[in-house]
Amino acid sequence: MDVTMAGDDKVVSLTGMRKTVRTAIPAEVLGYWEGLRGGRQVPLRSEVDPRGIERALEYAFVLERIAPAIARFRLAGMHCTELMGMEVRGMPATSFFTPAWRQKFAQILEGVFQGPEMADLTLVAEQGYGKPELKARMLILPLKSDLGDVSRALGCLVSEGPIGRAPRRFDLVEARIVKVVAGQPLGMPAVRPMPDELPDPAPARAGDDAPAVAPGLAETPAQFVTAPPVTLRRPERATETPGQGTPRPEGPKPRGAHLRLVKSDE
Repeated sequence: MDVTMAGDDKVVSLTGMRKTVRTAIPAEVLGYWEGLRGGRQVPLRSEVDPRGIERALEYAFVLERIAPAIARFRLAGMHCTELMGMEVRGMPATSFFTPAWRQKFAQILEGVFQGPEMADLTLVAEQGYGKPELKARMLILPLKSDLGDVSRALGCLVSEGPIGRAPRRFDLVEARIVKVVAGQPLGMPAVRPMPDELPDPAPARAGDDAPAVAPGLAETPAQFVTAPPVTLRRPERATETPGQGTPRPEGPKPRGAHLRLVKSDE
C-alpha cells in the first residue's frame, strides 16, 4: 500500500513500514525480557506487564509447561489467532507445526524449560490451495512461576506474507538456541544451531514391519487383527426320562396344522 502525502511529491510505502515493525518485534520482546531479569538467570512470570510490550502484544504469547515436552498457550495475541483461524488459548504449542516437525519442536521446547534456554526459530508454512508462501519467526524465552520453577515462557510469533486460508502450520527451517546464564546478556541472533539428536522427518516406507511412531500428541494406531470365524450352533434341549437322572436330548416335535376346519350345519 502506497500513500501520497498532501503537499508533497513523496510516496510513503506502508508495506515496507509493516515489514520493518514485524522484523523488530522479536528484538523488542527480547529486550523487554532482558530488562525484567536484570542480571538474574530467569525473570518471574508475575513481573511481565503487557504495557511493557504494547507494540508487540498482537504477536506475543505466554506458554505453560504441563508435562515433559508439552506446553499450552495461556495467553496469545490476535496474530496467533489469525494464523490458526481460531482461539488458541489452551491449545498445545505444537499445534502450530506440521505433524512431521512436532517431535523436534517438543525437544527444543523442553530445552527452554530445563536449560533454561532461549529458542529463536525460523519457520516456513506448508503451502496448498489458498495457502500462499508464508515465512515466520518464533522467539521463546523462559520464565519462572510463582513457585520458582521454570514452567512458563514468554514468546512471539511473527509471520511475513498473506496468511490465506487458516489454519497455517509450519515446518522448522532453522533453530538457534542460547543457554541462559545469570549475568550474561543474550544477543541476537543466537549462536548455537538446532540440535540434531532427532533425525529429520522422513516419510514412512512401505513394507516396514515396525509400526511408525505417531508424532506430537497423536496416538499410535493399534494393529487390526482378524479373528477366526466362529460357528454358532443352537444348543439341543435335554429332557429327563421318568425314573432316570440322566437327561437325553429331546427330539424334534411334530408340527401341528396351523389351520383347522370347523363345519357347522346351522
